[in-house]
Amino acid sequence: MNMKQRRRRRQVIMILAPVSVIISALLGIMIGAVPIALPDIWHALTSPVQSPTDTIVFDLRLPRVLIGLLTGACLAVSGAILQGVMRNPLADPGVIGVSSGAGLAAVITMVILPQFSYLLPAAAFAGAFISSIIIYFLSWDRGASPVKIVLAGIALNALLGAVMNGIMVMYSDRIQSVLPWLSGGLNGRSWHHLSFMLPYALVGLIVSILAIKPANLLLLGDNSAKLLGQKVELQRLLLILLSSLLAGTAVSVAGLIGFVGLVVPHAVRLLIGDDYRYLLPVSMLGGAALVTLADTAARTVFDPVELPVGILLACLGAPFFLYLLKNRSNWR
Repeated sequence: MNMKQRRRRRQVIMILAPVSVIISALLGIMIGAVPIALPDIWHALTSPVQSPTDTIVFDLRLPRVLIGLLTGACLAVSGAILQGVMRNPLADPGVIGVSSGAGLAAVITMVILPQFSYLLPAAAFAGAFISSIIIYFLSWDRGASPVKIVLAGIALNALLGAVMNGIMVMYSDRIQSVLPWLSGGLNGRSWHHLSFMLPYALVGLIVSILAIKPANLLLLGDNSAKLLGQKVELQRLLLILLSSLLAGTAVSVAGLIGFVGLVVPHAVRLLIGDDYRYLLPVSMLGGAALVTLADTAARTVFDPVELPVGILLACLGAPFFLYLLKNRSNWR
């Protein structure tokens, strides 16, 4: 593909990405046990009169859709950053243990220390960051080895999962509210949950735009980045910190939703290349659309049973992960 074709493709995708977010959000509000037409949505948002339709739109579906958009955006950007920093196409917050670290911290907060539940996003961020640092240093061998990252992530996932199971066995009388969260889902999410995650998500997503330049420079390799005056290890640490904040924010409200940070950035990279000026915003929008559409499908396709969106995304993402694992000729 020549530069002109790639530029044209980028322009088309940069237009389609926000359109897909708008369509996914509208479908998430319109589709359900009670179908709602576009004029009714507009009326509910502009002139609510507390009719049943207005209540469904404003109190049930709208906050759920907004949380889905933020969750998908956070997970996709987190994955895009991790894949660049660790130079591994399989670096996803769920696959390599970052989400498990956030999940363990969240479980400890919800089960053992429920009086500190208002600190849940901060606790999830701390757990994600500690996991990221552990994986990064375990995989370091004159560079972050992709194979070692995957192996360290698998081991850490197993360890953190065992600790979470142990906590739930010891506090079995308190885990009923945690079990749906572990599957990853948006059922029952409300304006309270949105206000809970919104400050953290906005900070992380806004700062991620500022991370575009250092992420692009790290793609050149450590030596080239150092020759350009970059403090490589400091920048890498800050990017891991940012990725952990985004993953922890998503996990704190939506639970353990996996594979979004793997599938979306990798698909976007295949379409428009590695340039983070395009990769990051398109991944952000693509992740938001994917989670919202998947949540809409999970709560409607299997009606009257509502499937947690994390289960549906795992069914979609696991084959993609295996495909990447099989085609690993470009790993170093």
